[in-house]
Amino acid sequence: MLGDVKRRVSAKVDPAGWLAAGATVAKNAALNPAGVAAATGRLAAGLSQIPSATMQVAVGAQDGAPAPGDARFRDPAWADNPAYFALLRSYLCARSFADDLVDAGSADAITTAKAQQFAQLLLDVAAPTNNPFTNPEVLGRAIATGGKSLARGASYFVEDVVRRGGRPLRTDENAFVLGENMAATEGKVVYRNDLIEIIQYAPQTESVYATPLLACPPWINKYYIMDIGPGRSFVEWAIRHQRTVFLISYRNPDASMQDVTFEDYLTDGVSAAMDVVGEITGAKTIDIVGLCLGGAMASIAAGHLAGAGDTRVGTITLANTLLDYSNPGALGLLTDPATLARADTLMSRRGFLDGADMALTFDLLRANDLIFRYWISRWMLGEAPPAFDLLAWNEDSTRMPAAMHSTYLRTLYGENQLAQNTFEVAGRTISLGDISGDVYLVGAVDDHIVPWTSSYAGALLFGGKVRFVLSNGGHIAGIVNPPGKKSWIETVGAPEDGAAPLPTDPEQWRGEASRETVTWWQDWATWSAARAGDLQSPPPMGSKRHPVLGAAPGTYVFG
Repeated sequence: MLGDVKRRVSAKVDPAGWLAAGATVAKNAALNPAGVAAATGRLAAGLSQIPSATMQVAVGAQDGAPAPGDARFRDPAWADNPAYFALLRSYLCARSFADDLVDAGSADAITTAKAQQFAQLLLDVAAPTNNPFTNPEVLGRAIATGGKSLARGASYFVEDVVRRGGRPLRTDENAFVLGENMAATEGKVVYRNDLIEIIQYAPQTESVYATPLLACPPWINKYYIMDIGPGRSFVEWAIRHQRTVFLISYRNPDASMQDVTFEDYLTDGVSAAMDVVGEITGAKTIDIVGLCLGGAMASIAAGHLAGAGDTRVGTITLANTLLDYSNPGALGLLTDPATLARADTLMSRRGFLDGADMALTFDLLRANDLIFRYWISRWMLGEAPPAFDLLAWNEDSTRMPAAMHSTYLRTLYGENQLAQNTFEVAGRTISLGDISGDVYLVGAVDDHIVPWTSSYAGALLFGGKVRFVLSNGGHIAGIVNPPGKKSWIETVGAPEDGAAPLPTDPEQWRGEASRETVTWWQDWATWSAARAGDLQSPPPMGSKRHPVLGAAPGTYVFG
């Protein structure tokens, strides 16, 4: 009984296993005095150079240099002011020392990497930019405002502690309203079961391509990342390019869904949606577009149908989707056996993994961008949060049913069964090689959740022709990618052409690719139109069997 309590507390406090990894590496370092001595010597050498370099900055004999690639230290004072220069150099020496100590106490690869993450997180917390007395931007703003910025920041801090458990508010909560300026594309709910609603969107052109499009969003957040807002909505983009669009909106699970399985997400999710779309439109084939986890489920569903000889799936479009989990990036450190056991323990009591718990873990992986920058802007500079649609969506996380989520993490992330053709679901072993249709696969160059090279590895699993596109942006901005001045893609060949076989090495592919200053949405529209059939009149909204149940965005998005 006591052991079970300890496991639950450990899973809640440290779901990633950082503390245990740090303790293991610290113990190993204590047994390696030579390594620690060498690290200490390098620290002493680095610190000894700071006084002379600082003096040269003070007398103007040399210009200081900010920390390379670190936007936290972009204020000129870090390079030009001798005190700040010395503080920054000392901090950088401490970071290097921490790296050296982890190396001195290294264990297995996963434990060492987790200890490195933990050490860097602690050092990021202790960064001089996170202290109002050692941040030149904060002090400058306080002087300029007569201290009002600090007073506002203090009030924001109290508000966030009381209302949000100490998490700083990152975006204006009142700027966006579902159905008005988010998830606002006109449509109707035409189907509902205990897991999903299906939205059919109203046509915006006189004619549409014969093949309808089924959008499969991830279930980790609400669906409207695909319909984020007017002018930035992929759904809207597809509709205006003459596609008939249907979309899956997942219910936010609660304790009653603890036994819902991955198979249920396949049969009552994508497969059920395919049946509804086919019945309403009468189409013989249905194109699928999936994002992130939704892309993985769409691919598995397509593989399941293909393996059964079902030819209803037309083309498949995947954005920032992981299918080969051999190199899953930073999230790989959250899917080792010990961490998965902690996740199961965390889910066992409530029957689900709370979205807030997962969101915090994701935030900690990029703490400088997703946590500490808001400590500074909100609590120290006293700035009101901006109205940023992507952050508003990111806050709208969902829960994960225990059975489904455990299967997903263990079989796909933990054992990479999908890439090895050993993943079984709904009575069938899935092989993506059975999918012979054309595939359009997008990776984002700055994606930290699905590294583009890992996304590329998934492209090699399909049996049909694959057009791989490397896009600007990160995991989310790489999906919400309307035309803009900063947009670009790298790819091989014209979108209307057939794709050449992909080389196994992603860097070789990139060496052969050319860059265009367009968004992948534009490239996809051309590629998709060439494969979507003839133009015809739009289908009716709903049918006798699947009548309209209400207006979009439906009910599940509010759960």
